Amino acid sequence: MRYYCTYFDKGYLVRAVALHSSLMKHERRPFTLYAVCLDELTRLLLDKLRLPSVVTLPLHEIEADDEPLRQARLNRSLVEYYWTLTPTVILRLLERFPQISTITYLDADLYFFSSPQPIFDEFANQSILIHEHRFHETFKVAIEYGKYNVGLLCFRRDPTALKALHWWRDKCNEWCYARLEAGKFGDQMYLEDWPERFRSVRVLEHIGAGVAPWNNLQYKYSLDESGSVYLDGMPLIFYHFHALHFSHPKYVVLSRLLPHKFPLNLIRYCYLPYVRALHAAMELIWAAHPDYRCGLLGEFLQRHAAIIYKACQVQFNQLSEEADPVQLRQLDDDYSLFLTDQVVQDDTSDV
Repeated sequence: MRYYCTYFDKGYLVRAVALHSSLMKHERRPFTLYAVCLDELTRLLLDKLRLPSVVTLPLHEIEADDEPLRQARLNRSLVEYYWTLTPTVILRLLERFPQISTITYLDADLYFFSSPQPIFDEFANQSILIHEHRFHETFKVAIEYGKYNVGLLCFRRDPTALKALHWWRDKCNEWCYARLEAGKFGDQMYLEDWPERFRSVRVLEHIGAGVAPWNNLQYKYSLDESGSVYLDGMPLIFYHFHALHFSHPKYVVLSRLLPHKFPLNLIRYCYLPYVRALHAAMELIWAAHPDYRCGLLGEFLQRHAAIIYKACQVQFNQLSEEADPVQLRQLDDDYSLFLTDQVVQDDTSDV
């Protein structure tokens, strides 16, 4: 049995359901995904969906009798408080569920494209596993926000990992803000010296784990005969869909951050399947709650932003008068892509 955990509110519920669907498809071992629900609507809907292998927990059970956490909540924004929660969530799950020998934390906007087994092969008998941002040269300046990313982390139930989690929790309760200050940023820069601070820390080497908008330009993407995604000849394990903007039931903005660029083959092989998974998740949620609109952030048609558009349902020019005329590329029978400066040409693509 493998144990995963994540946390999210109603704005990220659709992404979390998509994440779960990817685990159901690619995790070959039995697993449990502990979903800490940051509001009651999220918990009620997840319980109603009855997704297999999911155990829901309300936030108040994580916060119960935790005075340092309560004090932290009083002096930071909601997003900063969410970041503060990461080590506490992991610790509370280890305390409550003694059967967990190893737990893997996942951000809710991850999506698996193949088996996570290579991650656990590298983790082996280590206490902690972390992974780097692996910034593309275009984003090298972002290293000031941290070498490591908190999107996926593994912790074994042993003294080293527990020591690290308690240390990290104390630091996050003390300071966890969305600004650079004295070598700190949010929860992630606390990981900066973990390979030296703690024993038995593995830094993940597999390039297919942790692909994201900040590093995706350094790889070439392909499909094998079975339809599995590869980058530079290695299987893509998971992609971190950071800054994706699920704006409207009919279209998705690939990134709100215009410096992000996307190879066309990456869009075809990764973003299009993810958008399909988001729409499938939304259909599931609508079946349980037809009026659900959380996470749909409004019509966000930013100039030069690449958009995957469900072309069969609505005309693009009806959505915004602000968008420049752009070239439309049909991705399949259901979806189209609006080509902008965010889309770059692969060696094998035909933009």
